[in-house]
Amino acid sequence: MTVLHLADESEAADLAAFLSRLLHYDRSAAVRLQGTGTALAVFGRPPSFEVLAIRAVRLAKPYENGLDVTLDVTVSAGELLESVDESAGTAVVPGAVTGPPWAGVLPPRGGWQTVTGLPEPVELRALIHAGVAEFRARTEELGPEARTRAELDRIGREIWSRTVGETRLPVRAVHAAQSLGFLRPGGAAALFASGAWLRLRTPYGSIAVRQGGLGALGVSVR
Repeated sequence: MTVLHLADESEAADLAAFLSRLLHYDRSAAVRLQGTGTALAVFGRPPSFEVLAIRAVRLAKPYENGLDVTLDVTVSAGELLESVDESAGTAVVPGAVTGPPWAGVLPPRGGWQTVTGLPEPVELRALIHAGVAEFRARTEELGPEARTRAELDRIGREIWSRTVGETRLPVRAVHAAQSLGFLRPGGAAALFASGAWLRLRTPYGSIAVRQGGLGALGVSVR
């Protein structure tokens, strides 16, 4: 049994909150864990947003046998959540599961360059509120026969595929950051690019999106 010793109770609470939000969008969600030493990255993919969510978790000590041991496994988000003991600051790594396709397509580790043109966080949150209001208004205007799932999806794609400010970042990435608790008042936000990937980073987590989609050909798999 592999036990993760998290840095403190708040780190355990934040991990539990992140897993709970992922499970809200997908009750059978899986997460990929990658860690070395005292740093652990938890990757998830909320299906509604078509992005990768990344939560960095601080460990109190290297898991298992020390700094020379690395962790790389895909597990059930629900089982991992059940194992989190906030008062003890620990979590147990569940047994590995057959990873969904996205788990083999992760952003690069390096080569990230700062992208300018990202609005301030308060403007990003206003952008999301405006998008939600527009979606609600446009769907309420539809007659009963026109309010099909296909039409609702079309309207949603049109709104959330728009780009943010002067960047190529789709609005759905910001929406995901807001929904997963990454875009909080008082927290800064920055945008980075590496190859075909864009990464919206805040102190509470990151959202990565690949231009052309996660299922596009030519993606490096690792």
